[in-house]
Amino acid sequence: MSKKKPGTPSSTIALNKKAKHEYHIEERFEAGLSLLGWEVKSLRAGKAQLVDAYVLLKDGEAWLLGAHITPLSTASTHVIADPTRTRKLLLHAKEIAKIVGKVNQTGHTCIPLALYWKKNKVKCEIALVKGKKQFDKRATEKERDWNRQKQRIMRENNV
Repeated sequence: MSKKKPGTPSSTIALNKKAKHEYHIEERFEAGLSLLGWEVKSLRAGKAQLVDAYVLLKDGEAWLLGAHITPLSTASTHVIADPTRTRKLLLHAKEIAKIVGKVNQTGHTCIPLALYWKKNKVKCEIALVKGKKQFDKRATEKERDWNRQKQRIMRENNV
């Protein structure tokens, strides 16, 4: 096996940075993604956004809604490309049943956290989450600032 070269880009395509601020992440799942050819080419170019995306569970299947994959002008000349089309998530039946059971509880929802490459496949990391209250968001921000300040103090004292 060859080692990863230092100049190669990371395998992450898109992140949902807003998710950690808005929700308490309880459980994570890795799902495959059913894509068209032009979408894969756009993902290789890094043209994806998960800002307002969410997971819909219907008829024992999981669907990714609201994910925006910008079509490349060179890749989608012969097809009418819909950047926000509904894409199927590939999960095991037991995983879908577990997610459906949790989502039916009050306050739980399922959102995508990241799109990334795993070997030559595109994977979507989805999570079961519970919404944060305003005071939770402030406490998280306060803790993050304190940790940053601690690191700064430690760095100054060591030098």
